[in-house]
This record gives sequence, C-alpha cells and structure tokens, in this order.
Amino acid sequence: MQSVCVYCGSHSGSRPIYAERARRLGQELAESGISVIYGGGNVGLMGVMADAVLEAGGEVIGVIPEQLVNWEVAHPGLTRLEVVPSMHLRKARMFELSDGFIALPGGFGTLDEMFEMLTWRQLGIGDKPCAFLDVEGFYEPLIGMMDRMVAEHFVNAGQRDDLWHGEEIDTMLEWMHSYRPANADKWLEEKRLSVAR
Repeated sequence: MQSVCVYCGSHSGSRPIYAERARRLGQELAESGISVIYGGGNVGLMGVMADAVLEAGGEVIGVIPEQLVNWEVAHPGLTRLEVVPSMHLRKARMFELSDGFIALPGGFGTLDEMFEMLTWRQLGIGDKPCAFLDVEGFYEPLIGMMDRMVAEHFVNAGQRDDLWHGEEIDTMLEWMHSYRPANADKWLEEKRLSVAR
C-alpha cells in the first residue's frame, strides 16, 4: 500500500480530540512512507491532517472541484493540488490515486465519499480497503446502522464485514496492508439468483 485517501471534515468539530487524531494519523502515514490523497482543503480536519503529513516530510496530493477552491480554501502548500471540474470527477480521481480509504470524523461529504467507495467495492468496481477511524465512539451509531441493514437483509453480511472500524491507527494500517477483498462476484451472483426466484 503506497497511498491512501483520507476523508474528513472541513470543520474541526466540537472537541480538540478530533484534530489531535487527525494530526496523529497524518504523522503516522508520513512516517510509514504512505502518500496521502485528500480533498485539498486548508480548513478543518482536512487542513490539520494535511499539515501534519507535510510537517513530517510526507507527500500530500489534494483533489478539489473548481467550485470548492474558494469555499474550502485550497491548501497552497501541498505536494500537488489537482483542480477538477466536478465532485464526480473528484471521487473518480481520488479512487485512481489511492490504494485504500480512511474516514476520520466528518459530515455529509465525508460519508458521501466513503459510502460511494463502499458501494463501488460492493458492486465489484473496486477492491480497495475501506476503514472508519473512530474517535471516542463518533462512528458507533453509523456502524450500528450498518448492522441493522444486515439484520433487515438490505446488506450482505460478508460485505458489511469487509470494512474496518476502530480507534487504533497501527491496527488499522496493519489490516489495510494485509487486506484481501470479499468476493464481489460471488455476492453478485447470489443477488442475481435471489432476484430471479
């Protein structure tokens, strides 16, 4: 794994622990020699994480839509900043550049981007690891919702299990390095057969 995409808030949240965890993640990724792909902003957890990577000597590539260059205040000091025409192209470009995906706490945008990657993987479009790096239980309700989706037969249990959730950065990176994707083809065939019945 040479690069990871980090999704996180363009705000810093209500507690200092969010920024502290974003900073620590950036430092550890840089120290591990892993390039960071992210949304290109200079504000919120995005800016904190990117600055930590750069301060530790790591590489940071930002991908930002033209519309958000001013809204998110594009980071001027990145290794590289790519400006793209739309959010759709931003997601596709991040996917191309990344070997895996990590979600720190964030809002609608963070969830939108991570869930699109989970959906692509579920459909066999991609086979890259996705991890929710939690901070003091921020993602616990979301993980509970995923479990309910499985219980109510809207999500396949194997697909739900094919992601990581926890608070330890080292453990998460070990999981990502050794990741083996679930068999999307088998899941899709089972889905096709259930629809045909």
